[in-house]
Amino acid sequence: MPLETAFSLAGLTAMSGWLLLLASPWLPTVSDKIAGFVLPALLSLGYLALILIPADTTGGFDSLANVKTLFSHDQALLAGWVHFLAFDLFIGAWACRTARAEGIRFWWVAPSLPLIVLFGPAGLLVYWALSAVSRLTTRFYHGTSRPA
Repeated sequence: MPLETAFSLAGLTAMSGWLLLLASPWLPTVSDKIAGFVLPALLSLGYLALILIPADTTGGFDSLANVKTLFSHDQALLAGWVHFLAFDLFIGAWACRTARAEGIRFWWVAPSLPLIVLFGPAGLLVYWALSAVSRLTTRFYHGTSRPA
């Protein structure tokens, strides 16, 4: 399969998962299974194929210069991109699933989803912060916790 085709398929796969996550308040089981497992697994299989198929590459992970050289090859660059797509989708699904299990409303999670897909770790930090604020707000307004 041409790398451009693989790139497009990976992007469509990930986007399908993110759309499912946006629908997760109404389709939680479907979202958890498909966006949280099936699609990240498919992307991971694609990643595995990309790193196992022999390619004429140079570079490595032992220095920044070698990482730059490695990712100057299209197949390695695509593998890195698919890696990001799989992990970001998995983390987005985890955030939705965890928030639901903890009784955190989706609108507290929703602002972190675009940040997770675009900026990965920064989006995860925002999710953690918003979920903490949600828990504190819920305790404060429902009187489930009293200050000492």
